[in-house]
Amino acid sequence: MSTLHSVDLVRLADDIKAWGRALGFQHVGISDIDLDQHEKYLEAWLEKGYHGDMTFMAAHGTKRSRPDELVPGTLRVISVRMDYLPPDASFARHLSDSNIAYISRYALGRDYHKVLRKRLKQLGEKIESELADTAFRPFVDSAPVLEHAIAEKAGIGWTGKHSLTLSKEAGSWFFLGELFINLPLPTDSPVEEGCGSCTACMTICPTQAIVAPYTVDARKCISYLTIEYDGVIPEEYREAMGNRIYGCDDCQLVCPWNRYASVTEEEDFLPRKTLHGETLLNLFCWDEATFLKNTEGSPIRRIGFQKWQRNIAIALGNAQYAKDIVHALENRLTSSSDILRPHIEWALEKQKAREKRHTTEENRQLLRLTRVVKKGLPRDA
Repeated sequence: MSTLHSVDLVRLADDIKAWGRALGFQHVGISDIDLDQHEKYLEAWLEKGYHGDMTFMAAHGTKRSRPDELVPGTLRVISVRMDYLPPDASFARHLSDSNIAYISRYALGRDYHKVLRKRLKQLGEKIESELADTAFRPFVDSAPVLEHAIAEKAGIGWTGKHSLTLSKEAGSWFFLGELFINLPLPTDSPVEEGCGSCTACMTICPTQAIVAPYTVDARKCISYLTIEYDGVIPEEYREAMGNRIYGCDDCQLVCPWNRYASVTEEEDFLPRKTLHGETLLNLFCWDEATFLKNTEGSPIRRIGFQKWQRNIAIALGNAQYAKDIVHALENRLTSSSDILRPHIEWALEKQKAREKRHTTEENRQLLRLTRVVKKGLPRDA
């Protein structure tokens, strides 16, 4: 086994990238740990309260922007990309059908945290088997790590105006993971920013959560509201949520760079039949046991049954009027919690208002038809 003093670090870096690709990562880059510029941006973002109730964003002090404080001895961060866009892109059409539940594409398959973390651990163990005294720790969106800043420094892509990492070769339909390591590996260079004057993501955002280029006010973001936020969702955002019950992909769907997105080869990321293209009514009728069974191994499970019901109730309020929807909402209202109840009541109000408009339009059509028929009848009829 080699030692740090005897190894060719440039060759080792090349080997690490090859091992990473063999493990299923589409891109592997290496970053140093100087995130000072991003630390200042994070502090300003927190001061404005844009993190909402995500107290964990501020809870770890400077550990989020100083990798060697989070894991002492860290000298480099290996950043990886794993694509998750499926060959079947029909999920994008679900937004146009108010009766179908829209679930953010990343959550339709197996929990990415588990998939990436396992592969990152395997990569670390491979490096460890080749070089004595290697110390590493994998992270996948589960600790105070500035993953997008690291990916930017490692040459994976640039940070888009929607705050996600973008790649000219892969768009943004990919997951990121990090391997903190104690080796002084040669680093990669950042890529050129490619957003230019485009503001499509800012324009399309249903709740206008992208308040400035590269700045998202999470308190307005549908992904935050449906996943991270535990309380009563403000009425001002409910209609804009449409049929989105878990996350939101609008800024990615409209991004021109996603025309070049790579299709995943990971079976774990293919959509589950129980979640993909299901009607809101069917999902709302699940009991908690069914919810837990059908979301086992899915990132959706962590929001819990109450928030799942809350999100669907809002979407049902935005759906086309249907008697079955009204009945389902009324039945659930009797046993709803203090958090769920106001959303069901709002949805019922919207459905019943839609029913009145529907009935009024039916009456108008009937009246027009009656007049047409009468015109065609004999005078003495």
